Amino acid sequence: MADARVETIINYYELGDGLVSSGQPSPDEFAAIRDAGYQVIINLVPTDAQMALAGEKEIVEHLGMEYIHIPVIWDSPQASDIEKFFHAMQTHRDKKVFVHCEVNYRASSFLYLYRRKFLGVDEKQARQDLQWIWAPNPTWKQFIQDIESAF
Repeated sequence: MADARVETIINYYELGDGLVSSGQPSPDEFAAIRDAGYQVIINLVPTDAQMALAGEKEIVEHLGMEYIHIPVIWDSPQASDIEKFFHAMQTHRDKKVFVHCEVNYRASSFLYLYRRKFLGVDEKQARQDLQWIWAPNPTWKQFIQDIESAF
């Protein structure tokens, strides 16, 4: 069970296997994430996004966690974005990884794809987890289909 302070982060969702996704954590919530044993933070929020946290890299690294920033443009997710994400996830597959974006739409979509491709999670379960967070809009639905078709 996760630290109660972590579970209150916007759209927090625990996927098991040391994987969690959420919306944008606050500085205090990053401390709770560290205290819950997470070692790697992957941020998918562009620095100019409305909810982006200024100085996030410094906050996370000061807390002793590794920080990976893969800015994904909301209206234009790219195959290169997901490839960077897959690489980061595979590089850190033996660690507890916390993936976030603004409200957990990007993060949940990227984790859906990662879990399908690399963890062998069946489509029904992965889709159920994704849809607990949101039903992808047409742009993201097409992106997910395009990436899945390349598996």
